[in-house]
Amino acid sequence: MAKKLKTYQTSLGFYDQAIAAPSMKAALAAWGASSNLFHQGVAKETDDPDVVAATMAKPGVVLRRPVGSDGPFTESTELPTDLGEGETKSKSRTRSKSKARSKKRPAKPGRNASREIDNAAARKAAAAFEKEERRREAERRKEEAARAKERARRDKAVAAAEAALDKARRAHEAKAETIEAERAALEARAEAEQARWDKQRHKLDQALRRARE
Repeated sequence: MAKKLKTYQTSLGFYDQAIAAPSMKAALAAWGASSNLFHQGVAKETDDPDVVAATMAKPGVVLRRPVGSDGPFTESTELPTDLGEGETKSKSRTRSKSKARSKKRPAKPGRNASREIDNAAARKAAAAFEKEERRREAERRKEEAARAKERARRDKAVAAAEAALDKARRAHEAKAETIEAERAALEARAEAEQARWDKQRHKLDQALRRARE
């Protein structure tokens, strides 16, 4: 059964953020918060009808508006260009929006009809939230699979490079051993030749001295 959604609101950086979620934990996860903003007093559950309506229309989606403004929450928003120009313009906009909302506000339905509409909207919003959660989870799994594939590719490349290095090292060591053995054999031949020559020269020197006597 789908959980009933609530609307949570916070301010992060340059934006106010709001979301329809089944719990504070789900809201924090959607905001990407690394700490409990509710315990810190910078996040809250809100019953503002405009904010609730906006988030329930897009459950599970983080909506934003410039921090400190009273404009509508949307999926994508830009920072205002008139920050710091005084309160007069802000108050004027607030009064204008209040009048516009009062003019557009339809007649309230009966209590039973309103309750049925609220229950139906809540069920629809909860189902939409779960769908959005499944989409985000599928996206997370896709990203994790991509990271795992990249890690496997990198590990394979490292293993291949290490194997090539080991093979080259063994070939070098074998050649070095062969060269060392050849050098030892040459040194032995050189020593044998020197010994033979020393013996022969000694005999020839003796023969030369006898011939001169």
